[in-house]
Amino acid sequence: MSHVIQLKCQNGIAEAELNALRAGDSVELTGQVFSLRDASAARLAAAVREGRPLPISLDAQILYAVGPSPAKPGQIVGSAGPTTTSRVARFLPALLEAGTRAIIGKGELHGEDVAPFRSYGAVYLAAIGGLGALLAKQISSARVVAYDDLGPEAVFALQIFAFPVVVIIDRHGGNFHETARAQWRTPR
Repeated sequence: MSHVIQLKCQNGIAEAELNALRAGDSVELTGQVFSLRDASAARLAAAVREGRPLPISLDAQILYAVGPSPAKPGQIVGSAGPTTTSRVARFLPALLEAGTRAIIGKGELHGEDVAPFRSYGAVYLAAIGGLGALLAKQISSARVVAYDDLGPEAVFALQIFAFPVVVIIDRHGGNFHETARAQWRTPR
């Protein structure tokens, strides 16, 4: 079994921890992340581009591309699986410019969608799609902190613990999708 890196992200994530990550690393996050969906991403990015104050600080934060479904009785949230990151890719340059240091989502990014991660020294982390009900069990609290009119697309502060992700794009130019594909294609 491979080593799993434990990272704390209570008040954002430390630069040294981000620098230590490499594409392909397995990570468990504990602390606070903010949710992000299409509508909330659009509002946040517009505020950044227009120089308006943000409803939350994005400095050193991790954003999780997720729209949690409503909680059933006794649950913190309903299903909370990752959203395909390419859906919010057009908003990432503004969000990363505002200080966001990592995005959690799912799916491969291509071409220009990768560039902002490299330009701003950010990290792309992937959670496994299709596991929304299980990932929701790694969330100990959820509260709306911005854009409550958006329902499940509002910005939630999510307290997570031992939340499993894989580093896809690191700060050193590594891209796990590319290296894994190249290894798979190499004759053995």
